[in-house]
Amino acid sequence: MNFLDLILMFISSLLLIIFVLVGVAFLTLMERKV
Repeated sequence: MNFLDLILMFISSLLLIIFVLVGVAFLTLMERKV
């Protein structure tokens, strides 16, 4: 496992966390509007 693989894994996990956070925030906003 080289350094580039580590960076790619770190970036993909970061993107996944951001995507989940945005999804949760969007759902809570939609629930508040209704």
